[in-house]
Amino acid sequence: MTDPLSRLDPPSAAALPPALLPYQQRWIADTSPFKLMEKGRRTGITWAEASDNVLIAAAEKSAGGQNVYYIGTDQEMTEEYIQACAMWAKAFNRAAGEIESGFWDEEKEDRHIRTFSIRFPSGHKILALASRPRKLRGRQGVLVGDEAAFQDELGELIKAAMAFLIWGGKVRIISTHDGEDNQFNDLINDVRAGKRKGNVHRVTFREAVAEGLYRRVCFRRGTEWSQAEEDAWVQDVYEYYGNDADEELDVIPASGSGIFLASALILSRMSPDTPLVRGAWKSEFAMIHDKLREIEVADWCEDNLLPHLRELDPERAHGIGLDFGRLRDLTVLPVIEEGKTMKNRVRLWIELANCPYRQQEQILKYVIDRLPRFRKGALDATGNGLALAEYAQQQYGTMRIEAVKLSDTFYLENMPHFQAAFQDGTISEIPKDDEIRDDLRALKKIRGVPKLGPARTQTGGDKKQQRHGDGAIALFLADFAMRQDVSPIEYTEAPRHRVWDGLPDDADLDETESPAGGW
Repeated sequence: MTDPLSRLDPPSAAALPPALLPYQQRWIADTSPFKLMEKGRRTGITWAEASDNVLIAAAEKSAGGQNVYYIGTDQEMTEEYIQACAMWAKAFNRAAGEIESGFWDEEKEDRHIRTFSIRFPSGHKILALASRPRKLRGRQGVLVGDEAAFQDELGELIKAAMAFLIWGGKVRIISTHDGEDNQFNDLINDVRAGKRKGNVHRVTFREAVAEGLYRRVCFRRGTEWSQAEEDAWVQDVYEYYGNDADEELDVIPASGSGIFLASALILSRMSPDTPLVRGAWKSEFAMIHDKLREIEVADWCEDNLLPHLRELDPERAHGIGLDFGRLRDLTVLPVIEEGKTMKNRVRLWIELANCPYRQQEQILKYVIDRLPRFRKGALDATGNGLALAEYAQQQYGTMRIEAVKLSDTFYLENMPHFQAAFQDGTISEIPKDDEIRDDLRALKKIRGVPKLGPARTQTGGDKKQQRHGDGAIALFLADFAMRQDVSPIEYTEAPRHRVWDGLPDDADLDETESPAGGW
């Protein structure tokens, strides 16, 4: 492989761009034992991986040096990789032998795999195999599985690869997608859901272009870059791929627009015994005097929420999620209690229709102040929800309240765990209610991202408001909140003052209703 930098005159060396683009640098900078990359075609991840592999194999054992085993899917891919390794060895000025060709003989099988290898003075080598060997037993070092979605029996490869980690080795799995039901996609989802330890990286073709891919193409070709030429190039690439562009370029597994949570699974996690409290207010309520609204909602809280809050276990941790709504959508607030077996139960579900902003603050504070061992809350801070989330952070601090900007990235990173919580029963006792069930069923995979679609198909509250999967997002945020690590706060309550409590001078204070003292 010809080094593209060798064509430049020495005076131009100072102006050379970094050898690796930002997304390639992030991949190499992650030195965790097990990492995965889901990528668009021709984004140069294998080329970048080769640079890291050379530095590992060239290093002495005392400096972390190890053998590297690369597994491709065909001979052409394997040759391209080993040539990239040879180029990087030269660029890094690392002494290395010539590329050697040979065969990997399978034990007790009449099967031979073509191999290419480079040996280094460190005593380590890079061995590239053109297909997956049946046996990797006894091997130690770094294992790189390229285009893993297209490997035969990927599950068996992963099981064999895990043995590399026991003695300090590393495993890197790289691939474009080959369908939603592929084992590679299952592996990605397992890691994101926390079922398997590891790190997931993701880069689409457009993201790679935004970080300089086409500029690098121009550099290698020796042509001038322009935005117009880049746009035309990207359009051509997408037109070449046609209907396959979603999967091949945008990292969206095929058939990725189905139901995220099956109805039977949702129903299995529901309970008719979980309290469901719905409050709805008329539009003119927002226009009456502040104090009158405050008094009326305080009475509503005492009548509808307090009996259920008193039933919470004072020895268990509690958390909340909140999806904000005002005129069109509902505000939904589920209270979750951590069970004795680390399974989270919904203990109270609150829905507010057409509730004024100030009263939403009032109700939120009423609930949190009465939660035993309040761990954390996660509030929708998208759009108008930011004001309520900011209020909560001012009251309880940013360590206790997470203001979440909902985005595709946030959904992609956290929805797999939410799905896994349903599947393994670590979230349960959701109120048995048709509207809540339909909220959860509204979650779909849209262009590979699990989230809500734009349709509003349900009517809630006073029937003038429409549901938009509000319950699903609120429960999703509650699950997210309960997964966060928060240090307990030890404190001694200061003497209470009647003015601070908003109580008349002759009122009796029932100590059993002190929020700080619990029930």
